[in-house]
Amino acid sequence: MNRILLITVLMLGCVMNAVADHITGGEMFYKFTGMSNGRYEYDVTVRIFMRCNSGRQFNNPTVFSVFYKNTGSRFQDYSVNLNRVEELSQVSDDPCIINPPTVCYEVGYYNFHVSLPGNAAYVIATQVMFRIDGIDNLIPNYDQVGATYAGDIPTDPNNSAHFTGSDLVTVCANNVFKYSFAAEDADGDQLRYSFCNAYRSTGPGGFGGRNEPPPSPPYGSVPYGQGFSGTMPLGPDVTIDPSTGLITGVAPDAGKYVVTVCVEEIRNGQVIAIQRKDLQINITPCSITGAALPPEFMLCGNTMTLSPKNQSTSPLISTYNWEFLDRNGSRLFSSTKPEPSFTFSDSGLYKIRLVINRQQACADSTTSLVRVYPGFVPDFDVTAPCIIRETKFLDETSTSYQADITSWKWEFGDLQNGDDNSTDRNPTYQYRTTGDKEVTLVAENSLGCRDTVTKVVNIYDKPPVGLAFKDTLVCPPDNLQLRASGNGTFLWTSTGQLSNRNISNPFVSPLQTTTYYVDLEDDGCFNRDSVTVRVVDHVTLSLGDDMKACEGDPVEIKSKTDATRFLWTPANTLNSATVRDPIATPVGATTYQLTAFISNCSATESITVTPIPYPVANAGPDTTICFNTHAQLHGTTDGSTFMWTPEFSLQRASTLDPVSVPQSSTTYVLYAFDTKGCDKPGTDTVMVKVQPEIIAFAGNDTSVVVNQPLQMKASGGVIYEWIPSIGLTSNDVADPIAQYAFSPAEGYYTYKVRISNETGCIDSAQVRVAIFNTGPEIYVPNAFTPNNDGNNDYFKVVAPGISKINLFRVYNRWGQLVFDAPPTHSFGWDGSYNGKPLGSDTFVWMVQAVDYLGRKILKRGTVTLIR
Repeated sequence: MNRILLITVLMLGCVMNAVADHITGGEMFYKFTGMSNGRYEYDVTVRIFMRCNSGRQFNNPTVFSVFYKNTGSRFQDYSVNLNRVEELSQVSDDPCIINPPTVCYEVGYYNFHVSLPGNAAYVIATQVMFRIDGIDNLIPNYDQVGATYAGDIPTDPNNSAHFTGSDLVTVCANNVFKYSFAAEDADGDQLRYSFCNAYRSTGPGGFGGRNEPPPSPPYGSVPYGQGFSGTMPLGPDVTIDPSTGLITGVAPDAGKYVVTVCVEEIRNGQVIAIQRKDLQINITPCSITGAALPPEFMLCGNTMTLSPKNQSTSPLISTYNWEFLDRNGSRLFSSTKPEPSFTFSDSGLYKIRLVINRQQACADSTTSLVRVYPGFVPDFDVTAPCIIRETKFLDETSTSYQADITSWKWEFGDLQNGDDNSTDRNPTYQYRTTGDKEVTLVAENSLGCRDTVTKVVNIYDKPPVGLAFKDTLVCPPDNLQLRASGNGTFLWTSTGQLSNRNISNPFVSPLQTTTYYVDLEDDGCFNRDSVTVRVVDHVTLSLGDDMKACEGDPVEIKSKTDATRFLWTPANTLNSATVRDPIATPVGATTYQLTAFISNCSATESITVTPIPYPVANAGPDTTICFNTHAQLHGTTDGSTFMWTPEFSLQRASTLDPVSVPQSSTTYVLYAFDTKGCDKPGTDTVMVKVQPEIIAFAGNDTSVVVNQPLQMKASGGVIYEWIPSIGLTSNDVADPIAQYAFSPAEGYYTYKVRISNETGCIDSAQVRVAIFNTGPEIYVPNAFTPNNDGNNDYFKVVAPGISKINLFRVYNRWGQLVFDAPPTHSFGWDGSYNGKPLGSDTFVWMVQAVDYLGRKILKRGTVTLIR
């Protein structure tokens, strides 16, 4: 194979004709067709991927450019027409994938021929102005990052590597997946695969509203987001096999991710070309039922206990079978738990095997290595100068078992630059921007242990200078020590004298106000700061008027002074005796004295703080009332004014004796105020507890015949009193038995039952018992008027002596059933059928019942409905 056509298979989001929100990738490859007149002839194919149903069109034509590789100068531009469009689409029919997405692309083909003079290497390139919005492994909200497809053509004839893996791959978030980026090489060159940086666009190009030639190489990287890079486009849990191009691992969260794979074409031990495939992978929240484990578990830190977990969380998994094996395949431990735990007794290389759904649907199995070599600790140190100097990184990774550190992968956290990585042991890096940088080192040793350490490194624009104070005062004579901190060399300058200009903490003795400047130099980086020393001849001090405070409350004593040092007495009731404005909690009237200092000068003043008792507020004792009653409150106070809250359920709330009428239990607060010096109110609370409402019930009105026992049933309390007690076995229980030898003149008795709860609250209810001087009977009216006037609106049965009505039905004159009462029905028929009122007519009724003696009764008759 000859030089490569540096192709970027970018599944990028670029736009055609307007906004770049539909182009999802592409690839470029070429074939050597021979020589003509000393020129090498190549057929070039470019495939551009677009999301299906975008409503957009491929550019037709678009522009490709050829550059001399060594100089970057332009050789020729080509305007290429769109050759054809095909659709690739798939929805997985695997029953073990839950919620599989539709994977669909429209693929546009561009074919063109280039004729290149020999004895030179070339770059073919095309650009798009925008990637698709919302790519999750790039810096958030980073607009117009663009993309570049490019490829090298070497000086000797070459057929480029051609990616052959399918792009119709389902990738589920946080699930194990495989994605082949394998390629074929017609020249038989050795192929080596790796993740690499996706290229950004650097100028106007096609697929973005303008169809212009791209600028010359080199091309920069896209700005990867935190936790991602060109070599880790899907995070640390996804890797690529350098021999096969197979991407494996656990997918990150759902989203869109740009992944670029470089395949090196190696001939006679030399890399002659690199092909690129830049693909936007859409990861969706589907779920794969499988046995999914990382290829390796690393017990290389400070533990020898492994608690593995299946990385597939599908609800279709019903059984687990785990086996922990030594290097010879002998079983050390087994478990059927979803998350087993096992502690290895010795270091070494082990295996674990997981089988899910054994002999069931969606059965699967997998095996992982376990490296047990504790004592491997990745670490590094940083020498971080200012932005104009390179930052130096020093590997300090430690290991055990006589292993060597064999691999280092650095990510320097310079997010807007794709070249912020290194595989050197002790690299240096030139940052482009200042601020906190999250630096990551992935280290590996000769035993296969691999681990990651991350530290935050601050890159500053100039070396930081720390000052113990910026401005201060002195009262001569005084010898003041200035104090600066930082890394580097110090130089102090001033019009006044300094004890030593080249140290961080010189002494000064100014007689007039003076500014001292400190310069800090660190490896060619400079910074300056200053301290102003103001000279005074006395201390200014004022404590103001004496104070009053509420008894027991802390109070801040504020001083007005330019002093720099303070001493208060007495100190026992102060939070600090050496601050400017201490907090005092005096027990009684106390005079505090402050001596304030500036150097050797001082001033003294005093202030008296007198505690004043809070106004007395007494809201009275808590009380309990029955529902829907009131409580009389009685408050007292020695204050001059007062108030109750909340007021909405109080009558006469402006008095000390309001009436409480709450609907539920309420806590009232009495606030008392006075003018004696305590500016806070005294408070007290009173709880008015409202007992739950008594739901008094004496039972439903009913009817009996003489000598028929009737079970009365009242409810709602704990104490009952029936009035009158005629015919009752007891008048002080909830459920007495009533029985009557004859019917009274009125034909009924009305009973009132008084019901009390545990706290003595009382309510009452009534029930009417109609008494018939007959045997058990069924009475049915011969007409009713369902006009909603409250009189005779329902056709219903009156059944004295009847314990149960088994059937109550009404038929029209043609024998059609128009009403069939449910067993618990008590209202009767309202003259309607299927929700619609019937007209005036005569209907047939039938009742089946059982009387209180157990005898069955059947009656039929007619009733007239009158409208």
